[in-house]
Amino acid sequence: MKYHESIIVVRYAETDQMGIVYHANYLVWMEIGRTDFLESIGLRYFDMEQEGYISPVLDVHISYKQAMKYGQKAVVKTWIKSYDGFRIVYGYEIRQEGGSDIHISGETEHIAVRKVDFKPVSTRRAFPAWHVAI
Repeated sequence: MKYHESIIVVRYAETDQMGIVYHANYLVWMEIGRTDFLESIGLRYFDMEQEGYISPVLDVHISYKQAMKYGQKAVVKTWIKSYDGFRIVYGYEIRQEGGSDIHISGETEHIAVRKVDFKPVSTRRAFPAWHVAI
């Protein structure tokens, strides 16, 4: 299984009044992890967009197990859970750097669509390099 780990330093602005990371910020971290993962295997969303396509999120699942706090370093592990040539499901685990406890786990499901009309396209056909790399 190919995976990539991204390091994120928890910034003060990402925390709420309770001093923990605001729940929606984990989605941003998952996007960072996904983008970094793709770049680690030679693929870039930027290139997809230049060709007139985008990859919207169809579904999101997040399980909040333990909060991250200001000043900690988060490790976002990202991998592909499943891919059928059309839909891609990415998996994520977020833990504190140096720790083994999973703080957050989740997944996002994506498809490729034409930017002009949001018509779905086959990743396998529209992006053969992605299909091979994934």
